[in-house]
Amino acid sequence: MLHDLRFLRVVLCGLICAAGSGRAQDPQLGQDPLDKVIGAMTLEEKARMVTGAGMNFQDGQTEVDVREPAVGEHRGRVPGAAGATFAVPRLGIPAMVVADGPAGLRIQPIRGTDSTKTYFCTAFPIATALASTWDTDLVMHVGEAMGDEVREYGVDVILGPALNLHRIPLGGRNFEYYSEDPLIGGRMAAAMVRGTQSRGVGTSVKHFAANNHEWNRNVIDVIASERALRELYLRGFEIAIREGRPWTVMTSYNKINGLYTSESPDLLRKVLRKDWEYEGMVMTDWSGGADAVAQMKAGNELLMPGSERQQKSILEAVQNGMLDESVLDRNIARILGVVLESPAFKKIPFSNRPDLAAHAIVCRNAAADGMVLLKNDNGALPLSPGSKVAVFGNCAYEMITGGTGSGDVNEAYSVSLTEGLRNAGLEADTAIAAAYAQYIAEQKAARPPMRNRFMLPPPLAERPLEGGEIRRTMEAADMAVFVLGRNSGEFRDRELENDFYLSETEKVLISQIAESCYALGKKMTVVLNIGGVIETASWRDMPDAILLAWQPGQEAGNAIADVLTGIVNPSGKLADTFPMEFSDVPSAANFPGRVTLGPDPEETNAWRKGRDRAAEIMYEDDIWVGYRHYITKHVKTAYPFGYGLSYTSFTYGPVKADRKKLKDKVRVSVTVRNTGTASGREIVQVYAGAPGKTMPKPALELRAFAKTKRLEPGEAETLTFTITVRDLASFDAGKSAWITEKGDHEICIGRSSESIESRVTVKVPKTSVVEKVSRALSRKTEKKD
Repeated sequence: MLHDLRFLRVVLCGLICAAGSGRAQDPQLGQDPLDKVIGAMTLEEKARMVTGAGMNFQDGQTEVDVREPAVGEHRGRVPGAAGATFAVPRLGIPAMVVADGPAGLRIQPIRGTDSTKTYFCTAFPIATALASTWDTDLVMHVGEAMGDEVREYGVDVILGPALNLHRIPLGGRNFEYYSEDPLIGGRMAAAMVRGTQSRGVGTSVKHFAANNHEWNRNVIDVIASERALRELYLRGFEIAIREGRPWTVMTSYNKINGLYTSESPDLLRKVLRKDWEYEGMVMTDWSGGADAVAQMKAGNELLMPGSERQQKSILEAVQNGMLDESVLDRNIARILGVVLESPAFKKIPFSNRPDLAAHAIVCRNAAADGMVLLKNDNGALPLSPGSKVAVFGNCAYEMITGGTGSGDVNEAYSVSLTEGLRNAGLEADTAIAAAYAQYIAEQKAARPPMRNRFMLPPPLAERPLEGGEIRRTMEAADMAVFVLGRNSGEFRDRELENDFYLSETEKVLISQIAESCYALGKKMTVVLNIGGVIETASWRDMPDAILLAWQPGQEAGNAIADVLTGIVNPSGKLADTFPMEFSDVPSAANFPGRVTLGPDPEETNAWRKGRDRAAEIMYEDDIWVGYRHYITKHVKTAYPFGYGLSYTSFTYGPVKADRKKLKDKVRVSVTVRNTGTASGREIVQVYAGAPGKTMPKPALELRAFAKTKRLEPGEAETLTFTITVRDLASFDAGKSAWITEKGDHEICIGRSSESIESRVTVKVPKTSVVEKVSRALSRKTEKKD
């Protein structure tokens, strides 16, 4: 009745206005029902509404050759943004601006020739570093800061977070993603979404799904079992979407079992909409997919950045009866549902002056909390106050704050390690610093200019050092710190040689520095300024300490110095496994896949055609990804999933369960005590082991985690976890259901996947179907419609 009265008032108002003006007024978004607004659109407007407003690639920061005409070279109100939606002013529909940003908002920092005003953004720690905090509250605070910048710079939706699984260490965009485990990835992404969207702006969870490497990414067909997809590659997205409720989801470039993700009714209509009850909007990755009409039918509502070809295809399909106009209406309704929530529609003013100083503090704290102490022999760290430090390695002087491509950020500054050490009251050798500065400048000058700044520049060769120079430097120092750097980005995956494995120069340098320190009775620390997993087993015995700093964002040097000096007690733990050798990685045997044809005959997108070749990759590792493989198959690791040291020590009490039989849920608790001499935090990990009688199961799977408060020496905290029957379920593809197997299930409390402190057994009385879902994504059922 109330709805009918409101509708009647709107109709009467419209009639009165029309009578006064002599003409009928157009319906207005937010005032009139959506179906009336959509019904007032022309077919051409509808075709434009489901395709973006184009993109200006020539923004002064990136230079990408786009040979296919876009709808318009969009600059809009935020130069450097990735794109915008189509506006229909007569219907009260504004354009929404969307911008890149898994590690921070990515826009143009200087507009035109006016350098008196700047639009810098905060470069936060990469996703892998945030995951290593195991702290969803902290990640939510990072999201809040990021959301502030999105809002204050006039952007409506930030294109992140990204949470594809770290299937293999060589994935070029692993730095944008969180972990090899879907629970960590899903929870971190959900926290980021909640934090960002609390500021009244939207997010876009991406890249949905199985976008695990860059090789031939635009056309590659990922062949994976339904079980692997449900348990691993979709599970993180499910958690992020159910717990975070993002405004939008972005489909990936690749195919899954024969169809592009953006053209897959199974993925979008069955899994996303039906099974997960998602009500937001779905957009493509930029120029993703091949068939605009198939994308419309599948439920990929918005095609970004938008092109004339897509508009024409959609118009012709409606006109010749190949696409029902009601499909466009459905898709537009979902787009407008997001528009109604946007700052653009609500006319929220923006200042172009976010509090970058406050956000730098958030960045610094998050970076320090995500660092993982891999080794600390004989109390090499923390450094004593006033220590003199000899700093080696190119990246100590120009730190890698984050990866490249759309995951890059245009920050105002970055703090080098030497700056950070000086800020912490330590003394860094100035002579070697000057030598590095000269070397880096010369190497950069000799490097050929980058035609495309979106791409990763070639790395600078590490500066060689003579033994005499090392010894002279170390004679005046208390400790050596060698910073080893790695970077990666879009369009290409990492390499084995000189990347996953150290270069010969790097090996020699570590050996030379270690030998000099040993001879002089000094200590050596290696700091890893990297975006993904590398090989450590062959050289880890040489330094006294190893600190995994990841790519920590713009406050890198300060955050590393905080940990090296003990201002911050390291509490990060690995969200990825560090293998002994690349050949130990379960997906190594068939990475990156195989080429099946020449240029993909289905590929009609001109600016990509000819670059990628039709290819496929078989996910033969199935559910055995990361620690699930290493633990179950008893494969030795360099550093296991969940591992990390502290400057203090913790003991665990016995795990207690509130029941022995599990019908719906069980509560387990454990008490953690700080038995060391420094305050600190501990990450408690809860794993479960299933009977594995009806189907193969990993020996252990992460089912919950939490981080203690800061515990003073002698202080204890009891943590309680709720494990549900759904948490113990596995996916049965034959039944299209999540099944919990009857029998004894072990609940394990550990400080890492290989360091289980306490166990308790709970009995499931009978095998049960916990959740029935749609039959989807098998190679037999997946087809266009």
